[in-house]
Amino acid sequence: MKELETDGSSGLSDLHVLSPVAVRSDVSASSSNVQSTPEIEKKYVHRVYDAIAPHFSSTRFAKWPKVQLFLNSLPSGSLILDAGCGNGKYLGLNSKCYFVGCDISAPLIGICADKSHEVLVADAVNLPYRTGYVDAAISIAVLHHLSTECRRKKAVDELIRVVKKGGLVLITVWAREQEDKSLVNKWTPLPQKYSEEWIGPGSPRIRSPSSSLSLESIPENEENASAEPSKYFLSESLKGEHCEEMHANSDYGDDALTCNNEKTRDCQQEYFVPWHLPYHRAEVSGASAIAIANGWARKDDKKAAVVYDRYYHVFGEGELERLVSGVDGAVVVDKFYDKSNWCIILEKTSSPDL
Repeated sequence: MKELETDGSSGLSDLHVLSPVAVRSDVSASSSNVQSTPEIEKKYVHRVYDAIAPHFSSTRFAKWPKVQLFLNSLPSGSLILDAGCGNGKYLGLNSKCYFVGCDISAPLIGICADKSHEVLVADAVNLPYRTGYVDAAISIAVLHHLSTECRRKKAVDELIRVVKKGGLVLITVWAREQEDKSLVNKWTPLPQKYSEEWIGPGSPRIRSPSSSLSLESIPENEENASAEPSKYFLSESLKGEHCEEMHANSDYGDDALTCNNEKTRDCQQEYFVPWHLPYHRAEVSGASAIAIANGWARKDDKKAAVVYDRYYHVFGEGELERLVSGVDGAVVVDKFYDKSNWCIILEKTSSPDL
């Protein structure tokens, strides 16, 4: 938002010009429970993206055509919020509009700030912006990282709250109905027995398999340590015709289940999706070493990478529409499926009484 700068500088120091941050006095006791981050999100979303931020950013450069179309359709001069902006690839996409962004990952926000974007660290379920602050908002591939329906709904509530009356909100999430069915078979399904732990102090426990190669001895250059953009290196296909405990030599031991029959796969929505951080990109004595020691990551010597598991709740058909149907003061103006994502556009129809 260079036009709004007052001293010729750029970056976070100028964000105060628009005074976006509000002191929230409307947070109830019940909503504070929603805002209490479950351990599964802390370990398998927040810590993961903090650890992989530079590598993740290097693979995130292609703009999704549907998002581009939405942003380019907004009126000139619009102020747009990207909630969950990641490395900021959509910030500034429409040169005739102004952009602000936020993300839970401080390292990703640092990458955005280095590009002179107007950004700050914030939680999707408690956005630090005034009510009616922006003209439009986008939430691209964010809601599926929230582990309870209450938190997903609260994130939608927040998006609607911060846009002006008549403003539009675009939300996209990963779909359970993936175009490439074989891809889903390679994700690690999380058993339902963990659902209660997600909102309590616990979370799925992953043992750290032994390996002869320590991080301290990782060579700087590995033949197979590719940083190919947008390529997931997924775990081996899960096998078996019914739900049963995985074999003892599995990466997840007895703490995961193999659910690979057609019926179970069709109803499964909670997954770990791996991110392979090449050894030569991993910090030798930093976050990756700590993550492995604490069981948040593991080593895959065959792929010469540290493997981080990211939590996903993939949305079934109609689920996103049902989720937003309970949001006050907004209506659905469009919904569609595109590239294995469910997408919806909301319009804010009324402002809350203040």
